[in-house]
Amino acid sequence: MKTIGLIGGMSWESSIEYYRIINQAVRNELGGVHSAKSVMVSLDFAEIEELQKRGDWEKATRIMVDTARLVENGGADFLLICTNTMHLMAEEVQKSVDIPLLHIADATAQAIKRKELTTLGLLGTRFTMEKPFYRGRLEDHHKLKVLIPDEDHRGSVHRVIYDELVKGIINQGSREIYRKVITSLVDAGAQGIIFGCTEIGLLVKQEDVPVPVFDTMEIHALAAVDAALGRYQIDG
Repeated sequence: MKTIGLIGGMSWESSIEYYRIINQAVRNELGGVHSAKSVMVSLDFAEIEELQKRGDWEKATRIMVDTARLVENGGADFLLICTNTMHLMAEEVQKSVDIPLLHIADATAQAIKRKELTTLGLLGTRFTMEKPFYRGRLEDHHKLKVLIPDEDHRGSVHRVIYDELVKGIINQGSREIYRKVITSLVDAGAQGIIFGCTEIGLLVKQEDVPVPVFDTMEIHALAAVDAALGRYQIDG
């Protein structure tokens, strides 16, 4: 079994789910008292959030690069960034280490293709929905069509993530807001919905959505297990 490396803490509310899912999946696969071999370095999300607000992506990249090196030095065979937004600097992180990065968008795209879907609605932080690093990878590398909510809906989705979900707050009213946003994307032609923030699955479940959902946190975690057990080829 390979050792999974994780950069966590962004937020720890989803990082703990990564750890749980990974270890449960390994136990289910191997039986007995097996658990995953892993190393995690968990960041202080308050520092990361402040850099995001200021748009100081240069400093954020330095932190992510330094953290990736710590994970590699801890014995990891491959690396996960346990958040969608901070894949903005995935290329720089990959260049800084000698172990492969399992990109969350690649794992998600493979799950989508298994369902034979081509048009997806994307929810996430404003950065994930609006910047090209994520949508562009899905569209250019994986040939998927990606729809995003309108301006007002993007603001609502972003606000709930930062004001509630990263703090562990689950609000029924916010669930209804997300349902309305999702309905608008389905009406626009979305065949499925990508939960492009690792906390969204804490609020919205498949039963809340009339089309297939793709919880990037769960998909990413299970892809890590497959990679650790030699069943997932990480894209170069």
